[in-house]
Amino acid sequence: MSKPFFQKTITYLIAGVWLVNGLYCKVLNQVPRHQEIVGAILGTEYAPLLSQLIGFSEIIMAIWILSGFEKRVNSILQIAVVLTMNFLEFFLVRDLLMWGGLNFLFALLFCGLVYWNNFK
Repeated sequence: MSKPFFQKTITYLIAGVWLVNGLYCKVLNQVPRHQEIVGAILGTEYAPLLSQLIGFSEIIMAIWILSGFEKRVNSILQIAVVLTMNFLEFFLVRDLLMWGGLNFLFALLFCGLVYWNNFK
């Protein structure tokens, strides 16, 4: 398997993670736990709206990833967002996470993949 094919495949995988979490989980609210997490951290009154806004932002991230525009800037932003989000969730709503404290480990692995795909 050639490196460009492998790198492109990983890029699609990363964009897919953002798209599924944004569109399916948040905008379409097919995974209500995401809205519960937003509500627990930012307040339940605006949780539906904020979840949708976060979801749309994740969809935009997926499109940006696929565009290839400013790949390194995009990668740094992805890593910063994922680490910040998971740090907050780990300390504030660990009980609502699918894998509890292990979510942070998966976040680190995802960040490592993003870094490797765009900087190595």
